Amino acid sequence: MNTATQTVGFDSQVDDSLQLVTFEVAREEFAVDILAVHEINRMMELTRVPQAPSEIEGVINLRGKIIPVMDLRTRFGIEARERDDQTRIIVVEVESRVIGFIVDRVRQVLPISRSIVEPAPDMVATIDSQFIAGVGKLPDRLLILLDLEHLLGGELAEVIDSVTESMQA
Repeated sequence: MNTATQTVGFDSQVDDSLQLVTFEVAREEFAVDILAVHEINRMMELTRVPQAPSEIEGVINLRGKIIPVMDLRTRFGIEARERDDQTRIIVVEVESRVIGFIVDRVRQVLPISRSIVEPAPDMVATIDSQFIAGVGKLPDRLLILLDLEHLLGGELAEVIDSVTESMQA
């Protein structure tokens, strides 16, 4: 197994392929392992949470479950934009935490070979490299594979837990 495959750590298949959900934020294409994705929803009204950090836009109620929602533009330090009919909320589960994140648009479910994934160079995107698990080199474009554990971990994980608990009470 090569180093790039070990670095990425995507587990959607035991063979050489990855099943990814691809989406855009600020004209860059990102992907997450399809097994982490619970569902994809059209943009809906969010309920604001008092004193939540700027990354948490609010919460949604999905079939009785309160889900915190984060704007990836804010998390990545990218300028906000008007939401439109392409804006989506991707609901994922990471380390038993369920959270939604807002993206500009969802593109497709894409199978790729692990062999085309390489560790992320320092300057691959406009986002912090700690959030990147690797880069898929497709014939016509680069695909940035997000590391959901880093993206939603650390202090943000504690905030997600606290927001979820406060809204369940």
